[in-house]
Amino acid sequence: MTSTHGNHDIQRVGVVGGGLMGSGIAEVCARAGLDVLVAESGTDAAATARIRVETSLLRAADRHKLTAEEAEAALARLRLTTDLGDFADRDLVIEAVAEREEVKTSVFATLDKVVRRPDAILASNTSSIPLMRLGTATTRPAQVIGIHFFNPVPVLPLVELVPSLLTGEETEERARAFVSGALGKQVILATDRAGFVVNALLIPYLLAAVRMLESGAATAADIDNGMTLGCAHPMGPLALADLIGLDTVAAIATSLYEEYKEPLYAPPPLLLRMVEAGLLGRKTGHGFHTHPLKSA
Repeated sequence: MTSTHGNHDIQRVGVVGGGLMGSGIAEVCARAGLDVLVAESGTDAAATARIRVETSLLRAADRHKLTAEEAEAALARLRLTTDLGDFADRDLVIEAVAEREEVKTSVFATLDKVVRRPDAILASNTSSIPLMRLGTATTRPAQVIGIHFFNPVPVLPLVELVPSLLTGEETEERARAFVSGALGKQVILATDRAGFVVNALLIPYLLAAVRMLESGAATAADIDNGMTLGCAHPMGPLALADLIGLDTVAAIATSLYEEYKEPLYAPPPLLLRMVEAGLLGRKTGHGFHTHPLKSA
């Protein structure tokens, strides 16, 4: 994915947060030929985000997904900042910070003040938080929409587009054109309900695997092997939870349970204890399985 295609009017993209999801979003935007500005909380975090994108681009070049020249050009289109005020000229800003409502609403309130373009789209990569709550943190809820990518962003083709009840039709059309045109992703439209489409289906499955482990019915290895070898899943549920991040899984489960009050959405005690212990999966090296830590 190294060239733009399709009809869209977005050329300057801002990404708030340079973690795994934010850096992936920044990478696919830079590879699509867009001017990308990523905001992080400090200079060290910003440097880490840049290294993360550079490492991913070099890996893609090694695998012949793009040329070395294309990787270098994409990196040149990426800039880092620690000041959200630098987003004044952005056509689109995608928020990709921690999956906590108070953090996200604070970001949106700030973006509402600093993004000057009257037609700018303010988007969230939230996995589960209703977009209405984020939109009403601004004075322009008609221009707020969910653009939910999946990890790893450069690899997985799906994006959930989530308009709220107040999202304008023009915002939805422009966002869809951007995602499918500039980024070449496949779009599914989701209603503004906690979990949207994918996580409303996925999270109960992951939580069922955690409960099975917690009850002693099977080991983590046997649970995962049962689904990979017996059901042809590419990854077992506990390995997938480790990939997503156990803190993220717990946050999505909590959001789903708060909205629906269904027991199948309630995070099991084992999951909550692991999050409290900092056993978050691949990003910490330990979760339901042990994982080698990468440098970026």
